[in-house]
Amino acid sequence: MKTEHNPNIDELLVKSMLDEASIAEQIEVKQWLLDDDDHQQYYEHFELIWNESKHFAQVSTVDENAAWERFKARTRITEPEIIPMYPKPVFRILRMVAMVLMTAGVGWLGYLAATRNASPEMLTVYSGMQTLTDTLPDGSVVTLNKKSSITYPEEFKGKVRPVQLTGEAFFDVKPDKTKPFLISVNDVTVKVVGTSFNVKDNASKTEVIVETGIVEVSRADQKVRITPHEEATVVKASSEMQKGRTGDEFYNYYRTRRLFCDGTPLWRLVEILNEAYEADIVIGNERLAELPINTTFHQSSLESILGVISETLSLKVERHGGQIILK
Repeated sequence: MKTEHNPNIDELLVKSMLDEASIAEQIEVKQWLLDDDDHQQYYEHFELIWNESKHFAQVSTVDENAAWERFKARTRITEPEIIPMYPKPVFRILRMVAMVLMTAGVGWLGYLAATRNASPEMLTVYSGMQTLTDTLPDGSVVTLNKKSSITYPEEFKGKVRPVQLTGEAFFDVKPDKTKPFLISVNDVTVKVVGTSFNVKDNASKTEVIVETGIVEVSRADQKVRITPHEEATVVKASSEMQKGRTGDEFYNYYRTRRLFCDGTPLWRLVEILNEAYEADIVIGNERLAELPINTTFHQSSLESILGVISETLSLKVERHGGQIILK
């Protein structure tokens, strides 16, 4: 059933069945039902499960919290993925539904899987506004930067281990030479068999930095292999693919909460501060851009970092609206 395009549809269906949906939400549900015949079938299954859950809830005596923990373990649903999606009243109702379905021996995902012939179940993990670490089916570990997501099959079957990434993530891949690990990032493919590396995708480029092992980065008919302390950069506006040495360790900031500066020019530090703190910092005097910084900021606030920069380089920090000017 084709529900992937609207990750909030289950929430809307619950609110509709509780008569708590707004007019706009009711219209959205109706439009979703009209978009595809499979959506109507999904809705009927959802309604059946909902009605059955109300019946079983009357006779259930199981520990709700314990049942919910078992449900999460079976479906691989994590708290960071669910909590932002559902208001607390709806979230409690979904917990009840999951609990009573397991009591009846039905099982939410098991029931839906039995009603369709589809490819292996795909799981998507969203990091939201915080970093998030997730363990994949093969034991590989991925750390997502904020506002990033990863999609992968419930089981890695076949000859490869495929995942899709949006945003930025650090991968520590469990070695398996017989089954390569493939990451798809737009039109870029990253291939490894067991290594650790960082992948970052934004509007202008895709960047891959290796910590250990060997990584193969390809795009169309281009392909490069990079080793520790090397990076591959794919520029989206052209067919250009660059390979070079990593100039610093800033790619690690969202995992280590540390900014290590070793002769780092001010412009580079400002660049990463704007990204890490979602700030708008500009250098008001071009002569300051290349001034070097030699220090380490560990879990420091932006105000603290700006204070150190100001004192170390003897410059002023001025604020105009939401913009911070160094001069």
